[in-house]
Amino acid sequence: MSELTTVARPYARAAFEFAVSNNNIEAWSAMLFFASEVAQDATMANVLTRDKAPQELAELFINVCGDQLDENGQNLIKVLAENGRLSVLPRVAQLFADLETEYKKEVDADVVSAYALSKEQQKELSVSLEKRLARKVNLNCSIDKSLIAGMVVTAGDLVIDSTASGQLTRLSHTLQS
Repeated sequence: MSELTTVARPYARAAFEFAVSNNNIEAWSAMLFFASEVAQDATMANVLTRDKAPQELAELFINVCGDQLDENGQNLIKVLAENGRLSVLPRVAQLFADLETEYKKEVDADVVSAYALSKEQQKELSVSLEKRLARKVNLNCSIDKSLIAGMVVTAGDLVIDSTASGQLTRLSHTLQS
């Protein structure tokens, strides 16, 4: 995984910087998402592993994508094909999305709670997290009845565990030390 990230990062950054300079972030995000889905298709993944000339692979990939790619998106595909990197497109798209959320000063927060949160509770949690993280927070809420009580909030590197089992574990560690 880290090797894929190392290979994909320069392409994602270059695409992102180009998109920002042309005020075209949403279009690039859509192109990369679509190209990523094409690259993950089983048939296309099989084709990408075969010995084919880079120009042939790029042409095939661009034809499959059709008008979903503009001229600049097609150029990225050609560069990736020339360097034998078409298979890293899904990681490039993911890194691009990460750069986009960082640029927009947004963060996605995954909230897993024992019970469904009301709209008011979600709003309070969102405001609290926005204050703590100094950026706009997009909540992704889900329910896990096995938590019994409380919730786990994950936003980037931040993890807040206020579940009953999490509190009991912390209490146990405190009593043992």
